[in-house]
Amino acid sequence: MRTRSWPIFFAFFVMGFVDAVGTLVGFAREQFRLSGFMAGLLPFFGFIAFALVSVPGGVLMDKRGKRFLMLLSLAIVLAGQLVPAVSVGSYATLVVSIFAIGIGMTLLQVAGNPIMRDVSEEGRFARNLTFAQFVKGLGSIAGPALAVALVGWGLPWNAIFRVFAVVVAVTLAGIALLRVEERRGEDKPAASIASSFALIANHYVLTTILGLFLYVGAEVGVNSWIATLLHERFRFDLGSLATGGIAFFFVALSLGRLIGSAVLSFISARQFLVVTAAVSVLGTLGIVVGSKEIALISIFVTGLGFGNVFPLIFSILIDRMPERSAELSGLLCMAIAGGAVMPLVMGVVHDAFASASAAMAVPFVSCLYILYLGVRALREAA
Repeated sequence: MRTRSWPIFFAFFVMGFVDAVGTLVGFAREQFRLSGFMAGLLPFFGFIAFALVSVPGGVLMDKRGKRFLMLLSLAIVLAGQLVPAVSVGSYATLVVSIFAIGIGMTLLQVAGNPIMRDVSEEGRFARNLTFAQFVKGLGSIAGPALAVALVGWGLPWNAIFRVFAVVVAVTLAGIALLRVEERRGEDKPAASIASSFALIANHYVLTTILGLFLYVGAEVGVNSWIATLLHERFRFDLGSLATGGIAFFFVALSLGRLIGSAVLSFISARQFLVVTAAVSVLGTLGIVVGSKEIALISIFVTGLGFGNVFPLIFSILIDRMPERSAELSGLLCMAIAGGAVMPLVMGVVHDAFASASAAMAVPFVSCLYILYLGVRALREAA
């Protein structure tokens, strides 16, 4: 693994570490006495940025380069951290800060995923991107844990923003010192928002973006509904055991990414997408129809499968059309907005059938589609 890839891996850690909004919602709700709706707007403003700025970010990246966009994104995130690091005087200030952080994190994803190809050895893009997702997962665990620890030590809850700011500043310095030869498409017109959306007319691109949309939605949906399913079907206590199922899922997710980064040293991304999609299908099916023991095992199996889907889909599409990586990265990151849609769809299904198992059937169907994408990619490589 090249040493010049280390700052990029650290940037992925930041993507997970700084994304602790969900943990902070409870503290903000208590301080500002927010309604459930007003509290829910905090993660919403972080999520909606993916739908709003991913494609423009890809266009800017095509014009100024991936490293430039990473520096800009980290600077925006840092600016968003500094205000609440000093004081959280009002709810409006917190919303604006989280939205700024969301914009920065979106641009960081847009640039971070394709630049990994530039710093990777030939044929190692999928492996390194999968390992980067594992590193991001470690950040996702560390951020909320540190936030809770700081409060336990008697510090105000917004003290976590000071730690976030320091980590982001260190990462910004590392990227500033990075020297990388970016791969650019030859004889290609400059990217634009119009040229980005024009790619959707390509059937392969459209179906792949849909697959990523469904995957992100499935991951967020399973995470959001695990506790409800264990409580409704098996009478697990919602405050402890049922909620513990979420941690069980995230441990499996991180473990799956670590295993995936090793497996990809021996098999192709296309082959592994079929394997990991099949595991995801079996896992989600077990959650839907299994007994208590089978459902618990299936939650873990689903996490193992889900852990590798995002980097595999991303790398397969970028490797197929590397000259359009800026536009494709913007479109693929925009698909992350699927995480805002799928839980709503699952909620509608739950209400219609009065069953958490029926709601979990939505991620199962999504996994079947991802399996189709894997089989299609494998056939093309044959």
